[in-house]
Amino acid sequence: MIRVLVCDDHLIVRQGIRQVLADAPDIAVMGEAATGPEAIAQVRAGRAAGGGPEVVLLDIAMPQRDGLDILKALKGEFPKLPVLMLSTYPDRQYAVRSLKLGAAGYLNKSADSEQMIDAVRRAAKGQLFITPSVAEQLAGAVGAGSGLKKGQGGMADEAPLTERLSHREYQVFRLLATGRSVGEIAEQLVLSPNTVSTYRTRILEKTGVRNDVELALYAVRMEGL
Repeated sequence: MIRVLVCDDHLIVRQGIRQVLADAPDIAVMGEAATGPEAIAQVRAGRAAGGGPEVVLLDIAMPQRDGLDILKALKGEFPKLPVLMLSTYPDRQYAVRSLKLGAAGYLNKSADSEQMIDAVRRAAKGQLFITPSVAEQLAGAVGAGSGLKKGQGGMADEAPLTERLSHREYQVFRLLATGRSVGEIAEQLVLSPNTVSTYRTRILEKTGVRNDVELALYAVRMEGL
């Protein structure tokens, strides 16, 4: 049996995933977590007892610490543990970023039951699960990364600006784009306001906008936020 830990802050989502996976005779949900820290604690406890999950299904939009932070923590402590990221966001926003951080795959929560079961089985075997849509995003990211920048004699465009943001910068970028203040962001990400302000300055420089209003418009145009 493939032991799975489901981590999502919404009970109804966890119940739905459990019901989907119940149709697979070779998969068993061995636990649920409502927060990222709770997921890490359950993995640690399971490993200490000689077991634990063989695959983690992890939501990106989590309270306290977001899913990408938890993904980094899990891969840092348990590098061989497959983590499948779950999201309601469009693939272009988080798929490539998740895979770069070591995710075994990226699934939209609207995925059908067969796709989710297939993803868990592939992850348990040490394989990547990549949908055609995510494959397209990866191809675009690789193409942008290998292209010549303007001014170097090439015709290729530079990589998308948000691809140049660090993980923490991207977190701050998304929160600024939704109208959060520096103080609110600092509280949510457990950072000092000065640190958030520094990230904000870097983001404005990298995106080429002048203020938060232009940043919000940029986010709508480029990210669909």
